Amino acid sequence: MRRAVPALVVACAATLVAAMPADAADRWTVSLTGAVTAAVARTGEGGLTFAVSRGTATVLAPAPLGLRTKTADLTRDLRFLRRTDRIVDERYAMTTGKRLQRHARAAETTLSFTGAGETRLDVVVRAAAGGVAYRYVLPDGGTITGEASSFTLPAAAPAWLLPYSPNYEKVRVETTASGAQAGDYGFPSLFDTGDGGYTLLTESDVDGRYSGARLAHAAGTSAYAIKLADAAVTGSGPFATPWRVAITGDLATVTESTLVDDLAPPSRLADTSWVRPGKVAWSWLSEHDSPGDPVRQKQYAAFAARNGWPYLLIDEGWDASWVPDVIRYARARGVEVILWFRWNTLDTPAERAKWLPLVKSWGAAGIKVDFMDSDTQARFGFYDDIAKATAARHLMLNFHGATVPRGFQRTWPHVMSFEAVRGAEQFKTRAATNTMFPFTRNVVGSMDYTPTAFVVADRDTTDAHEVATFFVYESGWQHGADKPENYEARPEALHTLDQLPTVWDETRLLSGRPGREAVFARRSGDRWFVGGIEAGPATKVTAPLDFLGQGRWLADTLRDGPSGLLREKSTVTAGGQLTVPVAANGGFVTVLCPARPGRASCDQEVRQVPATRLSVTPPTAEGTSVEVSATFELPRGGASLYDIELAPITPAGWRVTGEPVFRPVLSAGQALAGTWRFTGGPAGTTDLPVAATYSFRGDPEHRPVHVEAATSAFIPPPAPTGTALVSGLPFLASSNGWGPVERDRSNGDTAEGDGHPLTIAGQTSAHGLGTNAPSSVTVWLGGACTAFSAVTGLDDEVGTEGSVAFRVVGDGRVLAETPVLRDADGAVPVTADVTGVRRLTLEVTDGGDDKDSDHADWADATVTCT
Repeated sequence: MRRAVPALVVACAATLVAAMPADAADRWTVSLTGAVTAAVARTGEGGLTFAVSRGTATVLAPAPLGLRTKTADLTRDLRFLRRTDRIVDERYAMTTGKRLQRHARAAETTLSFTGAGETRLDVVVRAAAGGVAYRYVLPDGGTITGEASSFTLPAAAPAWLLPYSPNYEKVRVETTASGAQAGDYGFPSLFDTGDGGYTLLTESDVDGRYSGARLAHAAGTSAYAIKLADAAVTGSGPFATPWRVAITGDLATVTESTLVDDLAPPSRLADTSWVRPGKVAWSWLSEHDSPGDPVRQKQYAAFAARNGWPYLLIDEGWDASWVPDVIRYARARGVEVILWFRWNTLDTPAERAKWLPLVKSWGAAGIKVDFMDSDTQARFGFYDDIAKATAARHLMLNFHGATVPRGFQRTWPHVMSFEAVRGAEQFKTRAATNTMFPFTRNVVGSMDYTPTAFVVADRDTTDAHEVATFFVYESGWQHGADKPENYEARPEALHTLDQLPTVWDETRLLSGRPGREAVFARRSGDRWFVGGIEAGPATKVTAPLDFLGQGRWLADTLRDGPSGLLREKSTVTAGGQLTVPVAANGGFVTVLCPARPGRASCDQEVRQVPATRLSVTPPTAEGTSVEVSATFELPRGGASLYDIELAPITPAGWRVTGEPVFRPVLSAGQALAGTWRFTGGPAGTTDLPVAATYSFRGDPEHRPVHVEAATSAFIPPPAPTGTALVSGLPFLASSNGWGPVERDRSNGDTAEGDGHPLTIAGQTSAHGLGTNAPSSVTVWLGGACTAFSAVTGLDDEVGTEGSVAFRVVGDGRVLAETPVLRDADGAVPVTADVTGVRRLTLEVTDGGDDKDSDHADWADATVTCT
């Protein structure tokens, strides 16, 4: 169990300094230990510059500071007012990251100025042992139209830069500070600033109060200027900008830095006991269509259960008609489920109020939100909103198609990861690129690269390199990107993956160079892990082991062998070395644990949930009052269970009578039973669930197992009368191949209501259904109707693309259907006799050539009733 530790902030020796003589007041320095010093200076025009030195060496030469607002130019003619100093000392806990317990200490100076029209500007500078940062504060608020902020690097400094795109997925380039092409570059940007030192530029504490930024570079210069995503940003006073951050020191100092999190606001969650990082089984990369297949998703859940992976992610393509069943299947085996969402299906309060309670009621543990693709203030406002809304529901969160982390995981500890990387899903894996990420993108926060994808054909990495990325890259949720069969075909790889944690008590860089090598040591409990990835010819990695405790240690190493992966066992000592032969573009992972008498392995037990059975009767029911009985059984041969509770779960709009049933111990061959009555409820089909929760001895995760089953109850809505539009009837069930089924609109894109007027062969209809094959819509007729009619065809919004077939089904019987239709077939009338039909289902199939451009319209869909 982890609980957020409130930040402890100690402000020491705060002083106010009156305006000093001009020659003394024109330069101010800030340093914590003297190792790294930030200097702010005033120019002859009353502007400001910012510089950084490490010891006696200049890391960042003087570069402009200042803001421009709608009412004042605060880049010149500034008058110094005062200086305020304090020491910031914070201890806080994280749920993810390279180190769970953090201690942040920095010297902070606030320099206050006035500019045109007596506008106040504060420049706040923090200097820590391994970096500096600054931000602006407008005490009276205002509208910022731009920053003068810039960084000047040594011209010849080697640089590893990311050409900017709002999803941060372009190929990182190796160049020099002055040799880089003109253009915009994304955070973080890394420079080798000489004498064994590196500097990484990024930002922290960006949210909906401000715009995200990037670095703008002019060819032939070594200057990199802050460029906002928005033309203007408005805030009320005091209005603080994000921190502009320079992490500096040797490569280990930069890589191990937590400065971005240190600068972020403290956690907003008092209780994080429900937040659990872990390994995730994920099917989309290896089998794009599999998220739409509930049978295949159950196979991934079973794989996760066999290997002690606590999560299954069901990506784009899932359907509400079967997801609850898959979640129940997974949870009964100790596997929690994460569901994918496109961001614009959750970007309004109404959409979040619709979906988040629903997926929570299904038992989902979290969501993956995709395709934000923007650094604007408005989009950062969405990050704030979805983080707050999911936290309130105890739903964990992962961002894809996202911005780079800027301290967000400290503020919102239930955020498990961000993508913002050219990951395995690009299907072009290069060792040289992989060895850049630990020193750039992964420095600033969890990185959802989705590693260990043996399935990628276009890769120059070895299998051991692929396994090692699972360790070298830090992510709270680490998604295994391959299919179960590919992992199980490499049992040595799977064994190592099963042993790897996803969060760490300690992280150390042992050796590395961006684009060449990355070798890390990480600790979890009493075990150390050493692993690395290489780019280049075969080599021999020699890693110092001075971080180990005294005595002898067992070492279990996975590496590439002459005919595949192999594992080797050895014994090492503290202060010694670990030497591992590494293949060209290869990698390795070593697990280390204290050697004790009788200990032959460093393996920890992989969680195996006992097999149980939960049954409910009746399986289906109709009406507003349903008696549900449940029996929970532990088959013979199993070990005893503890703290078993069998209880109903009350759906929205229903009432339940009857109490939970509890037993402290359930032995093999025994059962626990209970009966409850569910009453009330809205019209339509509702699952009436009963859940058993229990604990078992030897559970390495010490968390209850949840087993759930449900009676499917149906309350008929009122039957339609007269001539009724199908688009006006409540849906008993619906599914769609792209976005939601639309009422009186074409399918459009993925958001509800984003379609166009229904149009087939130039003929527009005001009413009907807009779908994308494969789709299905079921409505209630209750035996009260006699005829159905519609005009079917492909919507004109897809042009000449697409092929679909329409089918009318009544109570499971096909009543009418069309052949495969294409654009040239135009509008095709469909009629059906629906006399006596209770449930009417309108289905569209994809014509046998996948669902792309299959926007199918049921125009003027109507039923004639009594």
